Amino acid sequence: MQRLFPALIVLAIALAVLSSSLFIVKERDAALVFALGEVKETITKPGLYFKLPPPFQNVVFLDKRLQTIESKDPERIQTAEKKNLLIDSYVKWRIDDPRLFYVTFGVSDRGAIERLQAQIRDALNASVNVRTVKEVVSDQRDAIMREVLEAVRNRAKPLGVEVVDVRLRRIDFAPEISESVYRRMEAERKQEANRLRATGAAESERIRAEADREREELLADAYAQAEAIRGQGEAEAADIYAAAYSKNPEFYRFYRSLEAYRHAFSSQNDTLVISPESEFFRYWKNIGAPGAAN
Repeated sequence: MQRLFPALIVLAIALAVLSSSLFIVKERDAALVFALGEVKETITKPGLYFKLPPPFQNVVFLDKRLQTIESKDPERIQTAEKKNLLIDSYVKWRIDDPRLFYVTFGVSDRGAIERLQAQIRDALNASVNVRTVKEVVSDQRDAIMREVLEAVRNRAKPLGVEVVDVRLRRIDFAPEISESVYRRMEAERKQEANRLRATGAAESERIRAEADREREELLADAYAQAEAIRGQGEAEAADIYAAAYSKNPEFYRFYRSLEAYRHAFSSQNDTLVISPESEFFRYWKNIGAPGAAN
């Protein structure tokens, strides 16, 4: 038993030394192996690794996963027109060089987040200050994001950080300029509406004038055709009358007199002042007389 106890102590010490010499690097981590305060090795691939037991060597782990920085409050940035915009953005980043990152920021990523937020603010100012409100809000929004991404990526590279993406999530007008912007937009819309109304009125007048001209042309053509048909009918009627008159002129005169009597005395209130000896009563005087038909 006395011989077994020292052996157990030696085994325990050996296991302790072995466990302190083994470490596991996970998929999401990068490992820095230090020897007396100096970085001796950078490990980015997952697996089981060996090192000297403390205090000869120790390991520091850094999170190399993709991370997001979202602004808590929108940045107030001035445009080329000296108008303030509230811009809300976010950035995607990760540790690219663990050694550089540790030298710059240490184990905590708080310093990296603050540095990146400051760089984004500077890049946004540089891109927005030279553009108008309209360009920032609509026309050149994608160009601004590309410029900010390029600027922040270049400045973050020496710090061991890779900036993957920068996005402008929301752009709002500052309260002091919202009203003036809305009034200007309203005036522009009213001006456009008035222009469209004027264009529509002019087009309406043109269409109406064209329709009136076509109507007059159609009426003129119809009147000309009607007159031609009427003239042709009257000519044919005259021919018929002439033919009938030539066959029995006396009967024709008698028939015309009857038509005249019918029209002259069509109403009981009609009054006709004329001499009884007038030619108008020629056939009345001869009614009942022998040979009146002649």
